[in-house]
Amino acid sequence: MAKHVFKLPDVGEGVVEGEIVKWNVKPGDTVKEDEPLVELMTDKATVAIPSTVNGKVVSTTGKPGDMIPVGSELIVFEVDGAGSSEPEPKPEPEAEPEPEPEPVAKPAEPKLSPVSTSSPVISSGTKPLASPAVRRRAREAGVDLVQVSGTGPAGRISHDDLDSFISGGGRLAAVQSGVKMTGVEEVPVIGLRRKIAEKMAISKRSAAHFSYFEEVDVTELESLRQHLNSTRAENQPKLTYISFIIQSLIKALKKFPQCNAIYDEEKGVVLRHQAVHVGISTQTEDGLMVPVIKHAEARDVWDTANELIRVTSSAREKTATVDELTGSTITITSLGAMGGLGATPIINHPEVSIVSIHAARDRAVVREGEMVVRKMMNLSSSFDHRIIDGYDGALLIQELKSMLEYPATIFM
Repeated sequence: MAKHVFKLPDVGEGVVEGEIVKWNVKPGDTVKEDEPLVELMTDKATVAIPSTVNGKVVSTTGKPGDMIPVGSELIVFEVDGAGSSEPEPKPEPEAEPEPEPEPVAKPAEPKLSPVSTSSPVISSGTKPLASPAVRRRAREAGVDLVQVSGTGPAGRISHDDLDSFISGGGRLAAVQSGVKMTGVEEVPVIGLRRKIAEKMAISKRSAAHFSYFEEVDVTELESLRQHLNSTRAENQPKLTYISFIIQSLIKALKKFPQCNAIYDEEKGVVLRHQAVHVGISTQTEDGLMVPVIKHAEARDVWDTANELIRVTSSAREKTATVDELTGSTITITSLGAMGGLGATPIINHPEVSIVSIHAARDRAVVREGEMVVRKMMNLSSSFDHRIIDGYDGALLIQELKSMLEYPATIFM
């Protein structure tokens, strides 16, 4: 048997280090080639690092939240034969004491302990004695067993004790008085959540946010959308408002190219892009991600809808590539049906503009002196006031509003 030192490989895109998000193996595990070993978060995306050998894990380096430089030791394997990494003797002395990771690796899953520490919601010191069946009945009845006097051996609570407590009004008193909560759950800010925190903080610190709000009458757009969806071919996707908004935004940006830009603070230059790469703010189970519709200016409304579905699905399913998560020049965010009246979206640094879409709802509005019901949608937006004058940001949204209210102009 020989020792094989597995080092963090170069994952490309100029990445120099990665943050450990989750270990898929532990010391003592036997793994096969191509089996995922660890999930790493880089500046670009979360990547799974596969094994390059068949062997047994002797030791691992780092815990979730630790930063590991590219080229540094990640795992020591025990492999059959001489092993190509045998010439690297340094890991061997380390591998001797490393069997201790077995005791260390079990506590190394302390993330589970905060979850359980939050469950002791009872402030009393001792846990009451009761059978699982009694505990289940107590939970269903909303009874805190600490308040029940047990008549069994060592104060054990029986079904009769529970019945007596409930019949005596104890349950109502317990519900009315409430139970003091004492648990505290410690949630490490690692992986994607740490990246989100860092990026949001950078954007708020550096960009001089200017926000602008507008309401849009999308009654005619809704009629067009419903008509196109009812007559679409089988291979065509169902159209949502976002596809039309992207198409409108592309046309509006031709008049206001300064809003489709990246601000390089180090070089002191603004990079105005001819291509429109639209970032779509997407909520996933791991947190907020921004997959990108590349070259939206070259797509029609149907192709835009297809690509919108593809990139957002890949983000939610954790299959998005680095290329699909980078390179946006302007971002759209939407709260969907939850909508809200307005927001002050944070710019996706180092971009200079972001547009937020809110739910379309029927509202009573005045048209030509008459009260009528129209389908109305609110738009929120933020611009980097260092680069975009407030007047120009407002004009961009007004241009967007005009096209959405007269949707025929989107396709002219």
